[in-house]
Amino acid sequence: MVSGDLVAALAREGVHDADDSTLARALYSTDASLYRVVPQVVVRPRSVDELAATVAVARDSGTPLTMRGAGTSIAGNAVGTGIVVDTTRHLNRVLSIDPEARTAVVEPGAVHATLQRAATAHGLRFGPDPSTHTRCTVGGMIGNNACGSRALGYGRTVDNVVGLDVLTADGGRITPADGRTALHDRLDALVADHLATIRTDFGRFTRQVSGYSLEHLLPEKGRDLSRFLVGTEGTLGVVAGATVRLVLDEPFRALAVLGYPSMFEAADAVPALLHHPLVACEGLDSRIVDVVRTGTGSVPDLPRGAGWLFAEVTGSTAEEAHAAASAVAADAGAVDVRLVSDVREMAALWRIREDGAGLAARSLDRPAHSGWEDAAVPPERLGDYLRGFDALLRDSGLDGVPYGHFGDGCVHVRIDFPLTERGGPRGFRSFVEAAADLTAAHGGSLSGEHGDGRARSELLSRMYSPEVIDLFGAVKHLFDPGNLLNPGVLVDPRPVDADLRLAARLREPRRTLRLAHDGGSVVDAVHRCTGVGKCVADNTGAGGVMCPSYLATRDEKDSTRGRSRVLQEMINGSLVTDGWKSDEVHEALDLCLSCKGCSSDCPTGIDMATYKAEALHQRYRRRIRPRSHYALGQLPRWARLAQPVAPLANRVMRIGAVQRLAKAAAGIDQRRSVPAFATEPLRRWARRTSYAASPGPDHDVVLWADSFTDGFASASGRAAVEVLEAAGLRVGVVTEPACCGLTWVSTGQLTAARRIIGHTIDVLHPYVAAGIPVVGLEPSCLATLRSDAVELTADPRAAEVAAGVRSLAEVLATLPGWVPPDLTGTTVVVQPHCHHASVIGWDADAALLARTGATVTRVGGCCGLAGNFGVEQGHYEVSVAVAEHDLLPAVRAAGQDAVVLADGFSCRTQLDDLAGVRALHLAELLAAPSGTLGAARVGAPG
Repeated sequence: MVSGDLVAALAREGVHDADDSTLARALYSTDASLYRVVPQVVVRPRSVDELAATVAVARDSGTPLTMRGAGTSIAGNAVGTGIVVDTTRHLNRVLSIDPEARTAVVEPGAVHATLQRAATAHGLRFGPDPSTHTRCTVGGMIGNNACGSRALGYGRTVDNVVGLDVLTADGGRITPADGRTALHDRLDALVADHLATIRTDFGRFTRQVSGYSLEHLLPEKGRDLSRFLVGTEGTLGVVAGATVRLVLDEPFRALAVLGYPSMFEAADAVPALLHHPLVACEGLDSRIVDVVRTGTGSVPDLPRGAGWLFAEVTGSTAEEAHAAASAVAADAGAVDVRLVSDVREMAALWRIREDGAGLAARSLDRPAHSGWEDAAVPPERLGDYLRGFDALLRDSGLDGVPYGHFGDGCVHVRIDFPLTERGGPRGFRSFVEAAADLTAAHGGSLSGEHGDGRARSELLSRMYSPEVIDLFGAVKHLFDPGNLLNPGVLVDPRPVDADLRLAARLREPRRTLRLAHDGGSVVDAVHRCTGVGKCVADNTGAGGVMCPSYLATRDEKDSTRGRSRVLQEMINGSLVTDGWKSDEVHEALDLCLSCKGCSSDCPTGIDMATYKAEALHQRYRRRIRPRSHYALGQLPRWARLAQPVAPLANRVMRIGAVQRLAKAAAGIDQRRSVPAFATEPLRRWARRTSYAASPGPDHDVVLWADSFTDGFASASGRAAVEVLEAAGLRVGVVTEPACCGLTWVSTGQLTAARRIIGHTIDVLHPYVAAGIPVVGLEPSCLATLRSDAVELTADPRAAEVAAGVRSLAEVLATLPGWVPPDLTGTTVVVQPHCHHASVIGWDADAALLARTGATVTRVGGCCGLAGNFGVEQGHYEVSVAVAEHDLLPAVRAAGQDAVVLADGFSCRTQLDDLAGVRALHLAELLAAPSGTLGAARVGAPG
């Protein structure tokens, strides 16, 4: 059935959210694996009835159906050619918690972290905790029998499933309350014919996940159909709901960090530790630590060695947990040991594991991939297996960064398969076949927790006998005789080297930005996204920024991952066919706030703001642009032209009719205010008061009068002069016009931006060359000089200017004798500008505010205005929704006496517009706290 008819059939059956647009198909064409399979239709069911109707339409039309959890599958088990079902949008609730029975009832799209929060309120937890716990779904975990770091203590997903509500391909429904059915009887008879094989070939060790886990159907195992269906990867039924087991979580934890000469010796030490009550036992080596250190700049101190085990234990008291960790250390035979019980330090250590997978993908000379990801062997064979695997990598001319759940014998690795090179897919196939043989020789499982999917299903015959492979086929036929459910996986598998996304003929489109991190390649840049999906989690609680529009809309197209997928399809060219000018590209990028949060929060360093600037540049080359590009995109120019008549312009713009006409002409939403021009711009004030700077020996520091500080917020510039002079510095202000070109960059006017940046480099470089620190007060402008300017121009002076410009806090941090004002007793709510957090870094500001003694609440996320974004027509609702996610609730919760700090002009404008709050720049806070703070408190009369 063609997709249009399929959508119509779904609509007739009451399925409301079915989408066969090119955009939707591009968004769901891949998961976190190497595989690209374009679906016909994407369905996001709103109820179990709609899910059942979707299965019925698939059956009646003969259309394949593939369930998708969070899309973080790295084995290719969440992509399909027919209907792809996404339950995260609507079927995502934790329906109930029973603290007495220690169970929870959840919908398949419920995110692990949501379930965990609900359970924690009762002192309980859901045991398995994959590294993607902030976004993976329970349904997805059931699909591949996910485990995570703490499966050693709490079990795999299968060990924590009480019962499943499953829709079958024939229109039936199986629930634990239904009792036995004809399907049960047929399945029992099949198992009875193969009892000896099932008893000897299955359940040999905990991480034997590959294939169908037939051991759960044995009579001595209770013939547990629900547990059997865990790990079947959506090939036998569709999970409509689950009852899961919760466990009591001990209140205290401790970590024995054990150092060894190498990762091999660390693996050898594991069996001697397993008699201890370990909750987790993770292994890693210096390579992944170096990757994380380079990527985040922060790794806690580790004991001596080049390979480590993280052995976690729990206790009812801190002393009990510490004693258990000490006992582990005593048996470890390690060259060095650290015992850690501080919660924050343990979290930082575990982040090495959580972020390591994404970072490892970009750590080698070639990008690394997840094509051979999570094989497992019995723990007593682990050391030998790792040595053999290391030799196989070297003999194949490949490299990788292994780590994993060593207590369970499970190893993760990203490998630099040269898939885009001639012969790359053939070499990939040869390697995974050899790796499968190596794993099988050690009595292992091709998959230890992620499922087989398209990555390993074809290789199962290297692990299992022909009898077992035929048995899998017979089970599949009982449940799904029409082979509709996730075909190509486990039974009658697709070839392991078929449908490889990077093996397609990929085209380099026209570009202007240098994309410095990827050698100028757009193909490499957009394929930085490996699909780990951190962008579809809520990262703002830890001060993250990514991805504000997704948090507002919960639509895959508004995630960094979704946008990357559309750009990857643009590069492929067979689905999204019009390159940079494709409507699908611009629909996906429309709600990108250009916050640059992904450039720092995404483990692989995707920079969607840069790609959006390039897309807008290419789409509107030699074409009429939207009105807002001429108005807001060239705002610094209009601000300079208005300076001589600023008081008159401000009065005229307060006339309602004039303001409405001006907004309409400029493409500004009528609900937005129009900021007033500074009546005395900073550069003019500097000339009048003899603060004009020159790149000679007369100044210790100079202020760069960026366009926003100069034309709209000159008070913060004067405050900065006051603060720096009070610190004993000779201060000047750069009075020559020097715009960073930010608004031109964000609207894709890159030719003009390059010219403007070139002039600014001419102005600022003499100061930098003279060794004079240049202070930028507007974070977005400062960030532009540190990042976009270097990518837009080949002028080597751009990098020197980028290294020579500083934030106010960075300069003050270099002054050992400077003492900040005492703000003890003052509550300060801080909204770091998203570019400040993502490009500049906010550590210096955090340290400075801590020295003031103020009680500081740092708000994560973006304010939602983001320069021209939130002002433009069509973006107002999303802009407000972004502000309502973090910023506005934090301001309301702070109380009437709190002071709001926001260095970004956009952030201050948003607060004024939506909350009636006058926020301060850091310079204003430091310059005159006693005289300024009263009027700046949240509850001050406007």
